[in-house]
Amino acid sequence: MRTLLLICTSLTVVGQGDGPVQRSLPLSMKRAVEIALTPEGSPRVSIAMETIKQAEMRKAESRAAFLPDIEAAINDRRQTTNLHAFGLNFPIPIPGLAFPTTVGPFNVLDARATVSQTVFDFSTMKRYQSSKVSLDAAKDDFDATKNQVSDQVARAYLTTLRADAALETAQANVDLSQALLTSAQNQKEAGTGTGIEVVRAQVQLANDKQRLVVAENDRRRAGLNLLRAIGLKLDATVEATDKLAYEATDIGHIDAALADARKTRAELKAQQDRESSARLTSDSVKWERLPSVGASADYGSIGSQIIGAMPTYTYGVSVRFPVFDGGRRDARRIESLSQYRQEQTRTRDLEQQVDLDVRLAFDSIHSAATEVAAAQEGVQLAEQEVAQARRRYEAGVTNSIEVTDAQTRLDRARNNRINALYDYNVARIDLATATGRIREYVNQ
Repeated sequence: MRTLLLICTSLTVVGQGDGPVQRSLPLSMKRAVEIALTPEGSPRVSIAMETIKQAEMRKAESRAAFLPDIEAAINDRRQTTNLHAFGLNFPIPIPGLAFPTTVGPFNVLDARATVSQTVFDFSTMKRYQSSKVSLDAAKDDFDATKNQVSDQVARAYLTTLRADAALETAQANVDLSQALLTSAQNQKEAGTGTGIEVVRAQVQLANDKQRLVVAENDRRRAGLNLLRAIGLKLDATVEATDKLAYEATDIGHIDAALADARKTRAELKAQQDRESSARLTSDSVKWERLPSVGASADYGSIGSQIIGAMPTYTYGVSVRFPVFDGGRRDARRIESLSQYRQEQTRTRDLEQQVDLDVRLAFDSIHSAATEVAAAQEGVQLAEQEVAQARRRYEAGVTNSIEVTDAQTRLDRARNNRINALYDYNVARIDLATATGRIREYVNQ
């Protein structure tokens, strides 16, 4: 319900005349992630929530082994019994008398309550402990899923910002080409220019218009991918309220980041819980060799009818000693021990992966910061080159080829800046994800 309210308050309807109505959805990165993390957002979040419910029920099933099992039954039957079938066929030394073959029919009414209780079973205790740890693992997996969804949405949103910046750059290139074409036409009309310069400017404008169409298509694709990552319907137009920009960040020392990642990464905590659960499961199979103690009792009335039925009861304690089961227990013990060792290997591998993620993110963010500085300087220089080339051309000192070359270099420099800003922000997302702080990052 909260998600629907968020979306409804954000949607605005945009239409022109009798044409199709488009719904506009202004989104910041923070709001996009908030919507994705609700049950109505990303399907992965909803699936992870259901996994927690399943783990809770498995825990409840394991706990039931320690609680009394109470049953009630009423049995009313009418029967005959063949005494000879039970070996009751004795000769009677009285002439004319013989042992009856059958007795009955007669009625039996039995109303009874039965209670059984496990008093001691060490393997059952271990299985219950394993189910509790498995529930913790499911909760950590849920946190890991939310982090993964946050990372996915943040990247999709960042791709949308890059598409917006590319679209703005393409439009700026078209505007510049249009201004240069107008200047070339004015030069020709004034007698100081040539027709080839006008044609050259027209070619450049046509190329820039084509790039603008490509940029518009890329922007629509990025918006659709963002809506899909959030879990929303694809019939709205996303308007990103953020901008692709450089924001200097103090990322600290790599040793502190590594220690932080080992403590906060939900994937690592979930894997450690799975390792503990596998160890407890292995212990439960191993301790099945121990005796188990149980108690049971029943109480009820039995007779030929309700009136006159006699109360009866039974109670007792049983001790179970496993002796030989054909090797099944040993096979299960070896299998569970192998599964435990498998989880240990996965834990060590994931620890190495966490370290690798942090180190790569640190390298990427330092490299990307340098890339941004170089790209921004390149744009400034390219803009100065275009301005000088235009002044020289308008003064009749040079021809339009110099302007076109400068314009091409400016286009390349602008694209380099967009890519550098995108790489830098992706590196920040990588570092936040590697240290388990992605949700804190998007909420800044």
